[in-house]
Amino acid sequence: MSRRVRRKLEEGNGKDKVVLPSYPETSDEDLVVVAPEILLHGFVDWTSLPYDTVIQLFTCLNYRDRASLASTCKTWRGLGASSCLWSSLDLRAHKFGATMAASLASRCVNLHKLRFRGIESADSLIHLKARNLLEVSGDYCRKITDATLSMIVARHEALESLQLGPDFCEKITSDAIKAVAFCCPKLKKLRLSGIRDVTSEAIEALAKHCPRLTDLGFLDCLNIDEEALGKVVSVRYLSVAGTSNIKWSIASNKWDKLPKLTCLDVSRTDIGPSTVSRFLTSSQSLKVLCALNCHVLEEDTSFISSNRFKGKVILALFTNVFDGLASIFAGYTKKPKEIFSYWRELMKTTKHKAVDDIMLWSEWFISHTLLRTAECNPQGLDEFWLNQGAALLLTLMQSSQEDVQERSATGLATFVVIDDENASIDCGRAEAVMKDGGIRLLLELANSWREGLQSEAAKAIANLSVNANVAKSVAEEGGIRILAGLAKSMNRLVAEEAAGGLWNLSVGEEHKNAIARAGGVKALVDLIFRWPNGCDGVLERAAGALANLAADDKCSMEVATAGGVHALVMLARNCKYEGVQEQAARALANLAAHGDSNNNNAAVGQEAGALEALVQLTQSAHEGVRQEAAGALWNLSFDDKNRESIAAVGGVEALVVLAQSCSNASTGLQERAAGALWGLSVSEANSVAIGREGGVPPLIALARSEAEDVHETAAGALWNLAFNPGNALRIVEEGGVPALVHLCLSSVSKMARFMAALALAYMFDGRMEEYALMIGTSSSESTSKSISLDGARTMALKNIEAFVKTFMDPQIFAAAPVLSTPIMLAQVTERARIQEAGHLRCSGAEIGRFVTMLRNPNSTLKACAAFALLQFTIPGGRHAMHHASLMQNGGEARFLRSAAAAAKTPREAKIFVKIILRNLEHHQAESSI
Repeated sequence: MSRRVRRKLEEGNGKDKVVLPSYPETSDEDLVVVAPEILLHGFVDWTSLPYDTVIQLFTCLNYRDRASLASTCKTWRGLGASSCLWSSLDLRAHKFGATMAASLASRCVNLHKLRFRGIESADSLIHLKARNLLEVSGDYCRKITDATLSMIVARHEALESLQLGPDFCEKITSDAIKAVAFCCPKLKKLRLSGIRDVTSEAIEALAKHCPRLTDLGFLDCLNIDEEALGKVVSVRYLSVAGTSNIKWSIASNKWDKLPKLTCLDVSRTDIGPSTVSRFLTSSQSLKVLCALNCHVLEEDTSFISSNRFKGKVILALFTNVFDGLASIFAGYTKKPKEIFSYWRELMKTTKHKAVDDIMLWSEWFISHTLLRTAECNPQGLDEFWLNQGAALLLTLMQSSQEDVQERSATGLATFVVIDDENASIDCGRAEAVMKDGGIRLLLELANSWREGLQSEAAKAIANLSVNANVAKSVAEEGGIRILAGLAKSMNRLVAEEAAGGLWNLSVGEEHKNAIARAGGVKALVDLIFRWPNGCDGVLERAAGALANLAADDKCSMEVATAGGVHALVMLARNCKYEGVQEQAARALANLAAHGDSNNNNAAVGQEAGALEALVQLTQSAHEGVRQEAAGALWNLSFDDKNRESIAAVGGVEALVVLAQSCSNASTGLQERAAGALWGLSVSEANSVAIGREGGVPPLIALARSEAEDVHETAAGALWNLAFNPGNALRIVEEGGVPALVHLCLSSVSKMARFMAALALAYMFDGRMEEYALMIGTSSSESTSKSISLDGARTMALKNIEAFVKTFMDPQIFAAAPVLSTPIMLAQVTERARIQEAGHLRCSGAEIGRFVTMLRNPNSTLKACAAFALLQFTIPGGRHAMHHASLMQNGGEARFLRSAAAAAKTPREAKIFVKIILRNLEHHQAESSI
């Protein structure tokens, strides 16, 4: 199990019907050279290629591409079935059952190497009829039973290597190990993980029936019989890494007498220094002891500082692994970190089987232990990871063993992660990978044709790219193009990890357009249509990346053009996995956030089932889903048609219920719930419905929140609701006046204070009192649960006045003779301006109400109305031209002039009105250009 940023690992269950074999890498020297005689008019006549050349072409391709090539003609179809192309098969990324196995059986006569994943594939292996199979490697083996394993080995008696893990084989017992021993007399390598009890009978059966068994590993087992292991005299390489309950006194007494034991791995066990000393001093054949992450051993400082085992190599966290392995090579004088590359070059010219086997074994088990250690993420290993752990993983990624390469890439993806739920990685570790050339190396692996490597490398790139510096490096090295290409893969695991990489890279604004230029947007949308069901990992990553991209105006258009609206709505409607629902809703919210610059807002609302799905998601049990769905409805409510359509599909009722239930929720959910109600309440009918459905009390509660974003949004919703006198009365009755007064006085948000003041002004400009009288209530009666209307009015007006005065400079207003000069009016405007208020858009009725309020006998309300109209008409505001047009078309300028000259108009209101008139003149001049 590997730890991933932003998501959890799901077991592979790909739905595609094609299998992928694994083949040796093809070097540049092996590439096909087309002879001049098969060129026709400057083009290659592929049908004239020699058969051996066509076979060579097949070896350069993965199986899926081979299938496409083989379908070209009858001759090539026959060549594609050549046994030399079927020596190795990797089934891990595909759904492999008995039917598929039977269809491939004719090609698997000479199959030697097989990798599979999961119980269904394991059950179907026998139908391949690959009697000459030599190597079997399986993962996700938790459900594999004794019966399945016994059947596999009984049908493949020529097996020389069997590996199951690294996840635990929970249902396999010693009975199956005995079956392996009886059926596979040629067995040379056996590595099993997570067996509960490995009995003496099972081990002795291996010792008796498998005389060629040289490599034996019981990893992460619960119990093993130490004495019986001492009878496997053929073993050269033994690993008990991660195995618990080992009786070290017995083990050291028996295993040190194994005559051929060359390498011993006791990593992640509780072995102590005395046992290690006995192994290294008593065993005549032992050359390498691997004891990585052994806490008992590491606590003995005297042992750590000693160096008394001449000619032996101990690999531990407190030793330098590179130095230790370099000591195996006599006369080696280069840098220790170059030992692996030195040995790999040496292997090309000089064969030294004993040394080569030690190094190959060391690669495998070091990579395994580093991955297991990274998954556990124990404290106190920062120094190890920075000084040699990262470098070891990068070196091992260049191994000739494909599983070592994959495991090392997975290790890189895992060891940088601090908190995969919150997308947190260790920046020091990430930059250590980058510093050692890891990004380029990972991208080279991701560009490989081997899909197992593509998947693990893309996963590492994805996790590392959470770090902004690494993301920049990935982009500069061409990683965006590579990931966009991998996202088009027909291999689900590859496409999933590539989508995860694009998700994390798309967090950076500077990478969004690059992803779009590389074809990433279309690739991500196509992923959703390719795997719409049962592939939650792919869908969550694709939707998450599209959500990030949709936040950019230009990219949001590309998402819509590529069919993203339909794809995301399909996920919101049909997918049951909460991670996918959350990201799909977030993507729709971001698509709808560009109302003034494109028509995506309307397009989302018009997509069949979109609004119904989002309303339904507000009732999800998952808070993140509810939050993003409410955010999407908030953004969509800015469109007039969407606003009414949301209400028509039950949006008002659902959002009121959401607001009522989120008192203890995150601030993000509270803000979006209030925001969605704010957006819907722009409509008078919706405003009335919100009040009727019980929306006032939860909004008042949210207005009391300490979180600025929450109480600001709630104030906006209450401002809209207060326009209706019935709602205004409800706000008073539910104790809303003290909450709004508190916002006026104490919020750090000018917008929250502004909208709270406007809500109070609406409530006490006389209309609510008229409504109260109309329904049979007098102002002398207590219509509130705790306060009279008169008391509430006095409190509200007092604090409205105090609010307005905070935007007035007494020195400027004291200079009465010069208050009308342009310079002074500009100074007043600058002092009074609330920048964010320019984003507020008022209807004609709302503007008309503030103009009417200027006629109110109360001087506080006059000043508040003038202050509001000043904010709405200041040049540069997003909707200032719209508000000026409403006032000019309504003939309000004439009244404003009279108000500015009237003796009863308060001084501050007169000044504000003069500024409003200047603003109207400015907008009129602008519109006439």
